[in-house]
Amino acid sequence: QVQLMESGGGLVQAGGSLRLSCVVSGSIFGINTMSWYRQRPGTQRELVASIFGGGATTYADSAKGRFTISTNNAKNMVYLQLNTLKPEDTAAYYCYVNRIGRDHWGQGTQVTVSS
Repeated sequence: QVQLMESGGGLVQAGGSLRLSCVVSGSIFGINTMSWYRQRPGTQRELVASIFGGGATTYADSAKGRFTISTNNAKNMVYLQLNTLKPEDTAAYYCYVNRIGRDHWGQGTQVTVSS
């Protein structure tokens, strides 16, 4: 079993920055993908960024050049650095990991960007 707990969300002005953190606990052996998703009001949950076992990363087009996903050596933390935030980045941000073919989600942290 894997447990995820996000933190770091909040209210920020457009152009500002936030750093989201996700603590990964429980059975972390075998985790091969760690990601951040977001769900904006009235829309479906969408993938923002992923980091894979070898360290490769992928980003949604909306995140490229502004957001950075990273993890620590122990792979029990995953971060999302959010820079140059825009009002359209307002969303609930969710931590996700895939472990041996099973999906695990956190409860989410709210990011609100004011114009």
